[in-house]
Amino acid sequence: MDATSFSGVIPRTKLPGFHRNFARSYARVRPLTSVSCHSLEGLHELHGPSSQALAFLSSNSTSQRTSVLRGSYVCGPVKKRNDVGKAFCAVGLGVYGENVVEHQSHSHATEDKVGVLLLNLGGPDTLNDVQPFLFNLFADPDIIRLPRLFRFLQWPLAKLISVLRAPKSKEGYASIGGGSPLRKITDEQADALKMALRAKNLTANVYVGMRYWYPFTEEAVQQVVNNDIELLCGPVRSSSSALGEVRGLMIKRDRITRLVVLPLYPQFSISTTGSSIRVLQSIFREDAYLSRLPVSIIRSWYQREGYITSMADLIQKELEKFANPEEVMIFFSAHGVPVSYVENAGDPYKDQMEECIYLIMQKLKERGLDNDHTLAYQSRVGPVEWLKPYTDKVLVELGQKGVKSLLAVPVSFVSEHIETLEEIDMEYKDLALESGIENWGRVPALNCTSSFITDLADAVIEALPSASATVLSTPTSVSEEDDNYDPVRYAIKMFFGSILAFVLLFSPRMLLAFRNYLF
Repeated sequence: MDATSFSGVIPRTKLPGFHRNFARSYARVRPLTSVSCHSLEGLHELHGPSSQALAFLSSNSTSQRTSVLRGSYVCGPVKKRNDVGKAFCAVGLGVYGENVVEHQSHSHATEDKVGVLLLNLGGPDTLNDVQPFLFNLFADPDIIRLPRLFRFLQWPLAKLISVLRAPKSKEGYASIGGGSPLRKITDEQADALKMALRAKNLTANVYVGMRYWYPFTEEAVQQVVNNDIELLCGPVRSSSSALGEVRGLMIKRDRITRLVVLPLYPQFSISTTGSSIRVLQSIFREDAYLSRLPVSIIRSWYQREGYITSMADLIQKELEKFANPEEVMIFFSAHGVPVSYVENAGDPYKDQMEECIYLIMQKLKERGLDNDHTLAYQSRVGPVEWLKPYTDKVLVELGQKGVKSLLAVPVSFVSEHIETLEEIDMEYKDLALESGIENWGRVPALNCTSSFITDLADAVIEALPSASATVLSTPTSVSEEDDNYDPVRYAIKMFFGSILAFVLLFSPRMLLAFRNYLF
């Protein structure tokens, strides 16, 4: 897996501004391809309530990164790469009518311009994107948390880990088609959500913002409008859909008057929802228009009836495929987080996950399904303790205990991606069969399941009345240091820090340790 953390090693701090800019701008150097101008047209991987760490990208680097797509939407279908994998969602489904609970017409639908921002992790579109994607991931101070004295090592450490990790990660992405389908699925979920809201008499623009890959959260918020429309007829990133890029750049340009932020993580954790929200806080505080925009954040939604019912429906459907459904062990596998998140930072992820499993099993019991079940955590990496029990170890233990039929449920994921398609479907399946489990099944991710999308639409409508301009404008508790404004001091620290980083990170003992823990 790629969304990993060393958070338990040392206390968390924020990054200096220069590091934040460098971390994201690193990924801007990407292959370009030309566009035919005739007419103009998807992790892994970790989890957010800490206010101690700041987002590491400023709006300045965002403007630079998004300049290639400035201007009006004028060119028409753009040449792009083939989509990775199969189509997981069918956009344009006519299935909402029978499942939608009718709402009275919302007066603000005509008075306001409502926006919904979907937040997700992001994933590399191609194998060439894997290493810079990993760099962005590990450069996040919520993923690798360094003390104040050593935080100048943030980007060298991120670079080292991403380089060491990239070969194995590329193998994983190659096995599922050469890239992550997360961007494609999230775009389809956005389209489906827009349709579901319209069916409930609420017209809203739905945007997608990714944390570690295109379209970045900053791109979904900051729209630069100038005369550079010819750039749309020139080079664009070959690994992204121009339609998705342009759509993701319109929250500010569309002059949205009310915004709902909807992270696509059912449970709240510091490294997912929390990290993305801190990016938004940084952007909104620095922009006069955005700082006055009423915003409502749906921080978690694992306990919602629609989500629980949708999960129970999928589990029941897969159970029916077994010869003896009543004998099947339901195996919930959730993405893990370091124990330090929970014990030291107050992360509610573990409690919310356990409550979520309880609610799903209660829903199944109401239907007469009383299967045994267990919860384990997958995707641990690094020399720190993660939430237990571990998925791989539990699979072996279940096989030794004589369990013959197992149904894996990826409970913390709502979209198919590397951790479901490769880690669960390949690695864990093989391990389970080798351990004595004879019958294996896996519940698919929710993707665009109609009842799930409908419930998200209900959540958006319910959140709108609480939108406030103060939600994202509150400063974090950690103030910026003079390092951001003293280039001489910063250059001196970087010089000596680089020497120290080289000595520490490239010593044989350190390289051996990283090799053992990361591979």
